[in-house]
Amino acid sequence: MKKNITVVFALFLSLLFTVPSVASEEDEAPQFSYYTMEPEITTNFITEGRKLGFINIRVDLMVDDPSLIQMLEYHQPLIRDTIIEVLSQENEVRVKSLSGREAIRKACLEKVNEILLAETNQKILADLLFTKYLYQ
Repeated sequence: MKKNITVVFALFLSLLFTVPSVASEEDEAPQFSYYTMEPEITTNFITEGRKLGFINIRVDLMVDDPSLIQMLEYHQPLIRDTIIEVLSQENEVRVKSLSGREAIRKACLEKVNEILLAETNQKILADLLFTKYLYQ
């Protein structure tokens, strides 16, 4: 009986000392936040022939620190201009393909991070997502 009490007590002590370490690890984990750019972005893309190609996207910007949302709001015109610049240089084949869409998303992420790094001296975006992607 005494051995069972000792084992239970040892188990209780081990749980008691492991719980705070788990809690501290959770506090250190990045807390991602999202910022949806409003209004949606609509622009032209390069097509063959005389018809015009239009693309409409909704962009969500992901940051790993909620305090960076204010910086995104402040720099939204610059971010919007950068994304429009990338989209307007894309061709019809790339806009309409799934792999092209992913390449465009990555190009937008890289270019926006590059521009924000020049403005703020820090990498702000963790990711850039297209939550709506329509083309015509």
